[in-house]
Amino acid sequence: MLAPLATEQGLTIGDFEIARTVAEGIEIIAIAAISIAVVAALIGMAAGRFRSTSDVAFETFRRYMANGLLVALDLLIAADIIKTVTFEATIENAFVLGLLVLIRTFLSWTLILEVEGRWPWQPTD
Repeated sequence: MLAPLATEQGLTIGDFEIARTVAEGIEIIAIAAISIAVVAALIGMAAGRFRSTSDVAFETFRRYMANGLLVALDLLIAADIIKTVTFEATIENAFVLGLLVLIRTFLSWTLILEVEGRWPWQPTD
């Protein structure tokens, strides 16, 4: 077992088991967010198809999916940060975390571009 990073009032803050449990919990919430987004997107698409054209239904599907994926990506980044700084704070792990954040940030930007038709830093019309 790794040595704890810090201790406060008898509770080990950097304890491997606590951090692993918290990170895994956040990852489970991210999986739930994706699952809920898929179900909501399918229901929204079906409802949109009956009320309107298939283009509107597809746009509804894309919007729900993108929003769910954006939330899940943010949660997965949080879990990765917890795991990286708690388990082994090495340069190699920090580099891997930076690479994961970079990839997930790019994915977030492309999801926003896909749904809104603009980059996140561009003003809305």
